[in-house]
Amino acid sequence: MAARQPPTELISRVFRDRLNRRYALFAVAVVLFVIALALLERSGWPRSWISASFLIATVLVYAGIGLASRTTIEAEYYVAGRRVPAMYNGMATAADWMSAASFIGTAGVIYLQGFSGLAYILGWTGGFCLVALLLAPYLRRFGRFTVPDFLGARYGGRMPRLIGVAATVLVSFVYVVVQVYGIGLITSHLTGFNFEIGIFVGLGGVLVCSFLGGMRAVTWTQVAQYIVLILAYMVPVLWLNVNQNGSWAPLFSYDKQLQIVTEREAQLLIDTREIEVRRILEGRAVTLRGKLADPSAALTEERAQLEREIQLLRAQNTSSLGLQQLQRRLERLPRNESEARAQYQRELDQTLVQAAPLAGLAPQVKPYPVEDSVEAISGIDRRNFLALVFCLMLGTAAMPHVLMRYYTSPSVASARNSVGWSLFFIAMLYLSAPAFAVMVKYEVFTEIVGMPFADLPAWIRRWSKIDPSQVGVQDINGDGFLQLAELRLGGDLIVLAAPEIGGLPVVVTYLVAAGGLAAALSTADGLLLTIASALSYDLYYREINPKASPIRRVMLSKMLVLLVAIMAAWAASARMAGILPFVTTAFSLAAAAFFPALVAGIFWRRANRAGAVAGMFVGLAVCIGYIVANLPVVQRAWGLASGTLATRWFNIDPIAAGVFGVPAGLLALVVVSLLTAPPGPDEMELLRHLRSPEAQPGTGRSGGSTRRL
Repeated sequence: MAARQPPTELISRVFRDRLNRRYALFAVAVVLFVIALALLERSGWPRSWISASFLIATVLVYAGIGLASRTTIEAEYYVAGRRVPAMYNGMATAADWMSAASFIGTAGVIYLQGFSGLAYILGWTGGFCLVALLLAPYLRRFGRFTVPDFLGARYGGRMPRLIGVAATVLVSFVYVVVQVYGIGLITSHLTGFNFEIGIFVGLGGVLVCSFLGGMRAVTWTQVAQYIVLILAYMVPVLWLNVNQNGSWAPLFSYDKQLQIVTEREAQLLIDTREIEVRRILEGRAVTLRGKLADPSAALTEERAQLEREIQLLRAQNTSSLGLQQLQRRLERLPRNESEARAQYQRELDQTLVQAAPLAGLAPQVKPYPVEDSVEAISGIDRRNFLALVFCLMLGTAAMPHVLMRYYTSPSVASARNSVGWSLFFIAMLYLSAPAFAVMVKYEVFTEIVGMPFADLPAWIRRWSKIDPSQVGVQDINGDGFLQLAELRLGGDLIVLAAPEIGGLPVVVTYLVAAGGLAAALSTADGLLLTIASALSYDLYYREINPKASPIRRVMLSKMLVLLVAIMAAWAASARMAGILPFVTTAFSLAAAAFFPALVAGIFWRRANRAGAVAGMFVGLAVCIGYIVANLPVVQRAWGLASGTLATRWFNIDPIAAGVFGVPAGLLALVVVSLLTAPPGPDEMELLRHLRSPEAQPGTGRSGGSTRRL
């Protein structure tokens, strides 16, 4: 007779079986939905109906899961009841992790930067190895809700927790603004609404999950979102590869496209028409530098010149089209000197990029610049590559919204297994990103470049209306054919426009958009909940009102989710220049603020409160100071040229500021800890609990639940 299973194991198995059935049915339903829309497209359904179907269907599904998972129970709201199986926690973490930056930006940065773009893949995946080895099991054994809560308990006192709250809000808010920007970009692509309206339409899907059900709703929604986003990413990769070389295994066959792209790069470098366009652009750059020397006089002259041309056309009774174009140019002129300076600087930066060889694109297979260049001799590119990998790895390991996911695991072993599953599901996308970038560049180099302007595909015109900063074409040399230097493609567009660039059906275009929306929504959910939890639990409950009831804390968190979402929408409406630079800044801040304090708090007995406070403060101050000092507006205020190296240490880019912040913070933590009193008995007891293999999760002192969840 078979031995009876313990009740908890039996319940866990029944729960997993139910999840397996539900998400298997969901995956089948997604595939059938896409096939149905493809058939409707062939039967003549208009483009707008297909896009609306994707948006409505996906948002309704996510909203339905959020409504079904609504809760006011504290453990369910903050950590999903600590009963998420490892595989599903890995899927949810992958969706939480693969934000708009990963889905939209990773292939885009490899398209633009070639080999250097691999720093993002190496850094992000390497960071999860650090999570598995150094942090996830110990934080799960701690058994509470947030990262600031761990800092407060391990180091004691108010300051470690308060600095942890401030750093969590700062890092997560920078990151969530980027996700909201991605939501606006994708929603405007799906609906045709303008960017600002697209932001608020997409935010509705975010709020339904994080507002109603907290981590419980976010977790089960993120599993569904992972299924959508990985399907949306893999379909165009496979389809493009089949079209280009007839293979269903892009990871093992895209070397053919890579070889053709490399050959085409060599041809474009010596093409006479490309060289002609670059020389014209260099002349424009000289003119723009002259305007920047006296922007007020340049603006006055430009306005007077347009007014003279308008008066001349009116006197000649010329066609209204030319007159309307001049009037629009006059209306779009900057209103004052500061706006004129900013506009001329943007135009100069863009002109210099397009005037560079290959329109600023890095050679796809060359790791660093040619050996006889100044950059190669000084090693700038190599240093920045390694610094970026360093910041992304440590930032990943210290990112609060990622670490919170492992509090939801049933046990310490499950938390470690969850990291392994996370890496598996993330690798499915990251390993495909280089192939994706090369296949899009193959299409651009072999099909788009050299095409007559009269025959340019409709997607260029449509995307230039949605977001002019991402797409632009201009016949600079007047020959009627598109040169590479006359085409401007932003990195944020490469994945979203890839199906149209490759001539795939409309349904694939909007499937990719739905996947990008799922990626942005899933990460925004996690980030909003992280900010709200830090403020409602760590700040309000732990420091301001310890007598607040669990329901009151949960309701406050829900209100904060709404408030932070509105603030993020307002910030995102300013339209940042690109997604990845802002995301990378968030990782540098997270690494400098948290990594030394978290790791030392687990593995160094002598680390104390004063050391942790000094380490977090110094790390953040150095990181933020380096970023601010290299902002163009600050450099102009100091009388320095934009992008000058005078404020850069070892010529490291500001997005990798964490390479200075982390060592500075670690040094401050060690020195101050050794110069002050050692940790007290309560802190040492907690440390023994964290390091003890037989310790049960969820039995942490001072408020931790004693029930094994």
